[in-house]
Amino acid sequence: MEDKEHIDTDTRNKLALALDVDDLVVGVRVARELQPYFGVIKIGLELYSAAGPEILGTLQQLGYKIFLDLKLHDIPNTVKSAAKVLGSLGVDYLTLHTAGGTEMATAGVEGLLEGARNAGLADPIALGVTILTSDQDSSDTLMEERLKVAVASGCRGLVCSAEDLPYVRNHAPALLRVVPGIRPLGVEAHDQKKTATPLEAIKSGADLLVIGRAVTQADDPVMASIQIHTELTRD
Repeated sequence: MEDKEHIDTDTRNKLALALDVDDLVVGVRVARELQPYFGVIKIGLELYSAAGPEILGTLQQLGYKIFLDLKLHDIPNTVKSAAKVLGSLGVDYLTLHTAGGTEMATAGVEGLLEGARNAGLADPIALGVTILTSDQDSSDTLMEERLKVAVASGCRGLVCSAEDLPYVRNHAPALLRVVPGIRPLGVEAHDQKKTATPLEAIKSGADLLVIGRAVTQADDPVMASIQIHTELTRD
């Protein structure tokens, strides 16, 4: 399993590396080192603020699909305009916060698709963010409301905790299910309140696992990545 040639491609494509750093050089180094184990890379506010749009092309050249996690949340016109720009840059996934409501999320979806199509690119996937995994006091009612926003607005995917997967699977089975807060056994939860191991999340119906500090802050990031693959491919 330690041989890169034996990394399972299907498993690799279910793993998104959360590159939550604020330094371009560090980010690219980590991305290059862990590229054999992750098919998707998540760029959040930290790195996007530090490096700007140029980071997207750099990571695309390394072979990653781009998951831009900006959780857009503003008036509909502003969100549509921003999403249109981001869609033209070739992102594969873009997050919109469903707390902004159906009109805003719909505008974001429309802008994202318009930007990509104007640039001659494949349709990216808008992901509706429901409830942050750092929020342990959320209600079932709130989850229901935010799921409805994602569906009504045309989002093709949803970001939710592993705890919410059964509900999402039952009420919106067609949506791509993206799960952050992934922590292998024995790894610190940090500020995440709703966590799950990689295998637990996949068995509960996750399509894409977002993994960050559990790997990037490990003593040996490569070995930590290999261990996740081992867990998910073990018979």
